Amino acid sequence: MLRKNGNIYLILFVLICGLSAHSQVLRKRTTLLMGGRFDISIVAKDSLTAEENITEVIAEITRIENLISDWKSTSQVSEVNQNAGIKPIKVDREVFELTQKAIKFSELTNGGFDVSFAAMDRIWKFDGSMTEMPSAEAIKKSVEKVGYKNIILDSVQSTIFLKLKGMKIGFGALGEGYATDKCRTMMLEKGIKAGIINGSGDMSTWGKQPNGEDWKIGITNPFKPEKLLTVVPLNQGAVTTSGSYEKFVVFNGKRYSHIINPATGYPVTGLCSVTIFGPNAETANGLSTSLMVLGQKDGLLLLQKFPEYSCLMITDNGKVIKSKNFNIKHFKVKL
Repeated sequence: MLRKNGNIYLILFVLICGLSAHSQVLRKRTTLLMGGRFDISIVAKDSLTAEENITEVIAEITRIENLISDWKSTSQVSEVNQNAGIKPIKVDREVFELTQKAIKFSELTNGGFDVSFAAMDRIWKFDGSMTEMPSAEAIKKSVEKVGYKNIILDSVQSTIFLKLKGMKIGFGALGEGYATDKCRTMMLEKGIKAGIINGSGDMSTWGKQPNGEDWKIGITNPFKPEKLLTVVPLNQGAVTTSGSYEKFVVFNGKRYSHIINPATGYPVTGLCSVTIFGPNAETANGLSTSLMVLGQKDGLLLLQKFPEYSCLMITDNGKVIKSKNFNIKHFKVKL
């Protein structure tokens, strides 16, 4: 499990079948980038080509990290945060457009997803030290600087301005998916016909395994993390999972997860795992986070606005819920 800016993104295991004699080889490398684990798998005509392209993928992710990581003091996003309430900051068009998309997500969810969540005070503790709930006053205060409506964008000047001192934006719920999508596009443009880029559970796939079979993606069982919930085939698309079951507290018999609703300051309840399938990992990432916050009913309503995406939800009491457009064949769940 990897914690990422208040959310736990489940690592999706790639079950890779044996290599075959189709003049293609598979190479895989694991590294730490963007504050988490990246597993990069490339299929190419020979080992050298595969390894060279993995190196290119790592370089591209590193470039993106240096632009948008709010924990790197030299990034453009950090400069925006450092100047909150002071002045607008000119950023690369790439950063500007990513912020635009994040604000659109924030609007669609009425703040259930909020790109300015990075300013939230961490008053909830999930390390066993909490003995009682924070007060309603403390919870309200914890989200005072959170509010996407206080982000001012100037498209002509390509600037971002945070109106309130202490505000921060962060891409922990979109950044890895964005990076994996960018790298997939880059590899396809180079003629690399198959691979998987898995950034802390945000996974972009394309093509097939060297033996001609689809990639097989194993999704973690939220009640038995050492086991798989199910295995699904994937060859051209994305899958992301957000989960809350690893970190939580219980007060008066009610379970409070470590994923906090940025609009209220309270932990989300009801769902312990949401997996999204679709063409784009960045969008899937935003949706999996948003559905965790919005819950089953409102989450499924939001998903209807994204017809290319489907979901698998697991409730806190073990109920399995699939969106109406969920169409993976031969699907079996083992809780």
